[in-house]
Amino acid sequence: MYTAAGTLDKEDAVRRYAPMVKRMAYHLAARLPASVQVDDLVQAGLIGLMDAAARFEESLGVQFETYAMQRVRGAMLDELRASDWLPRGARKAQREIEEAITRLEQKLGRPPQESEVAAEMGISLRDYQEKLGDAHGALLYYDNREDDYDDDYLEHNHPDDSPQPPEVLHDARFRAALIEAIDNLPEREKLLMGLYYEQELNFKEIAAVLGVTESRVCQLHSQAVARLRVKLRHWRS
Repeated sequence: MYTAAGTLDKEDAVRRYAPMVKRMAYHLAARLPASVQVDDLVQAGLIGLMDAAARFEESLGVQFETYAMQRVRGAMLDELRASDWLPRGARKAQREIEEAITRLEQKLGRPPQESEVAAEMGISLRDYQEKLGDAHGALLYYDNREDDYDDDYLEHNHPDDSPQPPEVLHDARFRAALIEAIDNLPEREKLLMGLYYEQELNFKEIAAVLGVTESRVCQLHSQAVARLRVKLRHWRS
């Protein structure tokens, strides 16, 4: 990927990391509403990759892959920001779910069951599961501590000077906290997370493994990540 002179071969770098862009786009799109077009994310990510190759300097003190991932993710978030991807109702649903889980974990000292979360929220189990489906794309951003959602939500929660996901993931303390949080998930949700993030199965394939519908996998994924967000809340402040 480097020339004989030891500098980055920009064209080779773009070719080598283009598949990474596609994988990132599909993983991102899987957790967003169906209205988000994965091709738009891929195109935005490729532009981000080319920009990373053009701007990268070894003197930055980071590996090109880390630098490129930040640029690609930033470009995809810019695309989502421009398309106003997340309905206000989904943001509200996610916050309500997390608040209910937080209260119940404090009361019970264990991960609450779906029926318990529904009861805590004062709604039926069916309505709670529908909220989980509505929150399908609401699992990627940091908490908004304001009640007014009229501002640009992604801009508010992904400021340019904030730690980016690759930086946080390189923190050994965060990784340890994440591993512990995943280990404490209910068994089926823990299995789902392993199949999705480690084995890279899609929701349809996971549904076949678990013997449930694809929409049910979506609900379980939303609930699992909501639990993780509660456990890792202090890392997102």
